[in-house]
Amino acid sequence: MCGIFGFIVIQPSKQDSKQYLSLLEKLFLLSETRGKDASGLLVAGREKIEILKQPFRARTLIKSQDYKKIRNYFLECTQSDAAVLAMGHARMVTNGKASSHYNNQPVIRGEFACIHNGIVVNDESLWEQYPDLQRRYEVDTEVILALLENFQSKGQPMPQALCNVYRHIKGANSIALISNTQHALSLATTNGSLFIALSEDRRFAIFASEKYILDQALQCSEFPTEHLCTAPSQIMPGKAIILDYGATCIEPYPMGISEFTFETFGLNTLQQSKLMIDIRSASEPVTPQALQYDFATLERLCKIDQNRIKSLRRCTRCILPETFPFITFDADGVCSYCHNYKPWSGPGPMGLEQLVQPFRTGNGRPDCLVPFSGGRDSSYALHYICKELHLNPVAYTYDWGMITDLARRNISRMCGALGIEHILISADIAQKRANIRMNVSAWLKKPHLGTVTLFMAGDKHFFYYARMLQKQMKLSATLFGMNPFERTDFKVAFCGINENYPKDIHYNLKIVNKLKMMAFFGTRFLENPSYLNRTILDSFIGFFSYYFIPKDYYSIYDYIYWDEQMINDTLLSEYDWETSPDTKSTWRIGDGTAPFYNYIYYKVAGFSENDTLRSNQIREGKLKRNAALQLVHEDNLPRVESIRWYCETIGIDPGEAIKRINTIPVLY
Repeated sequence: MCGIFGFIVIQPSKQDSKQYLSLLEKLFLLSETRGKDASGLLVAGREKIEILKQPFRARTLIKSQDYKKIRNYFLECTQSDAAVLAMGHARMVTNGKASSHYNNQPVIRGEFACIHNGIVVNDESLWEQYPDLQRRYEVDTEVILALLENFQSKGQPMPQALCNVYRHIKGANSIALISNTQHALSLATTNGSLFIALSEDRRFAIFASEKYILDQALQCSEFPTEHLCTAPSQIMPGKAIILDYGATCIEPYPMGISEFTFETFGLNTLQQSKLMIDIRSASEPVTPQALQYDFATLERLCKIDQNRIKSLRRCTRCILPETFPFITFDADGVCSYCHNYKPWSGPGPMGLEQLVQPFRTGNGRPDCLVPFSGGRDSSYALHYICKELHLNPVAYTYDWGMITDLARRNISRMCGALGIEHILISADIAQKRANIRMNVSAWLKKPHLGTVTLFMAGDKHFFYYARMLQKQMKLSATLFGMNPFERTDFKVAFCGINENYPKDIHYNLKIVNKLKMMAFFGTRFLENPSYLNRTILDSFIGFFSYYFIPKDYYSIYDYIYWDEQMINDTLLSEYDWETSPDTKSTWRIGDGTAPFYNYIYYKVAGFSENDTLRSNQIREGKLKRNAALQLVHEDNLPRVESIRWYCETIGIDPGEAIKRINTIPVLY
């Protein structure tokens, strides 16, 4: 999930000292796209290891007074004739709050310092499996170091102990690790999200989480020209490398995590010496007390008049109610949405096979990009692309702050199990959440069902970044996993835009309707000046990304039939895919926003996204109407815990928000 990077220089040239520093800062800023919640640096010289980590983004850390100290130490090291190692971390918070110094990276335990990209999805069970290991921090990285200590204490050499650790942990995990007793850097990855380049004179090695980051660093003007490097190579999934930099040149020892024989790596050559670890951090920032709204109280507030909703007139074929915008019924009670529905008629698996055949590289290089939210449909799409199409994809996630930790863990599970590279682009999550808070607060002042979509405007940038990554990586195609039965035309219908007509592409609008939507929001903003804040530009970019960037990608569910039961069975049985404790459904459980906005739609209009999905399944002949009614009754129950998480995450009082929603006049 995060960005890790670094380099080793043997016998650095004094005249290149400032170039080394510029290179380090270049790597730091390039890696910031993968995480902006916290940042950290480590510099290892002849006598000591200095570490700086802070709970804010890299570009802010570089401007801090504390950074000057570690910068000066780095310059001092590069002006000597001894080897120097520098490595850093741009963090997106998953396990462990950034406000706690010990959770941020590099993580220190005993003699080890580690930077970690990924999620150890089984860290809790590992702590239970090894009760003698004392847990000190929240962050999942700690279990890697605790296990490493444990195995080394039993006489296992470093490479064997590291491989043993990787046999225990689950998920997509890449690390860079050093010890203060050895002049060696260990790099390991389960899914290939780690790249390395070595200079021809073997006096310089550089690594990063993405090939693009390395390419940019190697091509920049600050790169020391005396260290001509080979093209970046991927450390393949399930592999590790130890770089011994205690001698006159760097000696790499490659090893496989799954099949490992440590005797072949000449461990006696590793230089032994004790270095002092000096950790620096400014005073931890004072953070506002997190809202902790009582669950039972919130549950009492989240009440829906189920009897009134059940009494609504509904389509006799599907289950859409009379409150659905622009709906009409014929003499038999069948709704206009059923009449305009075009049944799925994709070309099937053979058609998809013919589509992707030209994309295959056949040389081990990635052949396609797969946008991956960690949700049900994109998870199965990734499975199908790897296991059935036998492509070599790169998974990509745009994290705007509302991807839940559950989704992040499922991302790690899938990428780790499939052994595929994962690229994460992280927004400035604190700013994105502040934007959501401002829009939700403005909406609560003057609620309108048409402006609920402003809550989700910040996530639409993922279309832009998908095109950018495909171009950067020179990939032939982008394969989405968008479910064609998730049509939620009611969201734009509440803006006064009628999209109730037969169409093949469910995620686009006619040009005239795009203009109508812009006019609608312009009017709402004038009526409610609270919307006129700094979020406008972000919302406009999201709107442009979703509706105006060319849709030159493919969705596999346009080719293979979307089968809910098969998808659930595959994910749960083959990947130990995690579900949410507050709902029986597997849909939308990775989206932190959905429980909140679906409560609004259900409370005010008597239906939600669940009704549209189940209605489409009925029209496809995959679900009986009575069964669909029972499912939506269960699926539409307020997900109280998720609503509380959403409100507290963006910084609004959940109780006051629900009370305000409950005062909105209902449509039934």
